[in-house]
Amino acid sequence: MNWSLRRAQDKDIAAMAELIPLSVRGLQANYYSDAQVEAALGSVFGVDRQLIRDGTYFVVEAGTPPCLVGCGGWSKRRTLFGSDHHEATRDDAELDPAREPARIRAFFVHPEWARRGIARAILQECEAALRAAGFRSIELAATLPGVPFYRALGYASEEEREVPLPTCLSLTVVRMTKSL
Repeated sequence: MNWSLRRAQDKDIAAMAELIPLSVRGLQANYYSDAQVEAALGSVFGVDRQLIRDGTYFVVEAGTPPCLVGCGGWSKRRTLFGSDHHEATRDDAELDPAREPARIRAFFVHPEWARRGIARAILQECEAALRAAGFRSIELAATLPGVPFYRALGYASEEEREVPLPTCLSLTVVRMTKSL
């Protein structure tokens, strides 16, 4: 392993804003049209500063000097997906760990670093943290390329959903769940 995982900080926002489009364009091109990808960038796919403020978002760095190659996190809030700018899905009310599932949120890996265990390491970190916070279950909205990854790690597909995009297009996501 020639990378390191740590909690995200405000100073990482610019690097995340560069990584996210690279990840989306490189790893989702076989699943969504160019028009869908471009419409989703900045709204569905983008930085969510609330996750950073909550201390539930992680980054992975590699190289010298360190370069951001992955990010992802979990949330104790109702918002299931979307960036700071996706007002349609924002709900910052806190979840009740005894009754409601935590959220897995906003996983992005640089295409050149895909399939090296980065997303798995972030997910394991998230699951340990949300267990410690008292959550008993997890929910997420997976993009189509993410479904096999989450399924391999014990998540069950519940339903497909079309997320409206700003250009009258939509993006198919799959709601997935896991009990702890």
